[in-house]
Amino acid sequence: MQPMDWTQDLAGPALRQRLSALPRRSLAAGTVLFHPGEAAQGFVVVLSGRIEVRLSAANGREVLLYAVEPGQSCVQTTLGLLGDEAYTGEAICAGPVEAVLIPRALFGEAMDSDPVFRAFVLNAFGRRMADVTRVLKRVAFGRLEPRLAEALLDLAEAGAVHATQAELAARIGSAREVVSRHLSALARDGLIAVDRGKIRLLDAEALRQLAAEAL
Repeated sequence: MQPMDWTQDLAGPALRQRLSALPRRSLAAGTVLFHPGEAAQGFVVVLSGRIEVRLSAANGREVLLYAVEPGQSCVQTTLGLLGDEAYTGEAICAGPVEAVLIPRALFGEAMDSDPVFRAFVLNAFGRRMADVTRVLKRVAFGRLEPRLAEALLDLAEAGAVHATQAELAARIGSAREVVSRHLSALARDGLIAVDRGKIRLLDAEALRQLAAEAL
């Protein structure tokens, strides 16, 4: 079976031919794509999998700023390519990822010459900026328990979450100690059970009702 044409609806015919010739890259889980202070080398198109972009503070706290999945773009990479801004976050493959890197020179040429590609990049950038704004709004003004309940539901597989408290804290923009206290509260209320290495969801419906209160 032939692999799908990832350039579909991404560019005009001439550019699509050039993009199709770019190699696909298979990246293992945990692969770091960029670090703070580095310059963008190209525009990544995710074909499968998920890349998470995190911000870190000097005290070790992390916050998940956004994730890049198929059809989405990386805000920091777009800023780096269009405005020569260095990365401020770190991008890590959350699992196996297949992607294509459009080199910086070809990206610039495509932005100048192909209106279809330019519209794709700018529209995707606008959508991702709206996502980032929602994340900042939740972290700044939202209650933590609904965000935690939402994260547990999103990460659950077969009724259990295999994530550390530090990973949960980064996902909802809080501290590990705070997440630990709220997990204990949810456990006392009978919504979850915290076991070694995993969190079991005992009352998914109650968690969904709580998550619905998130901003």
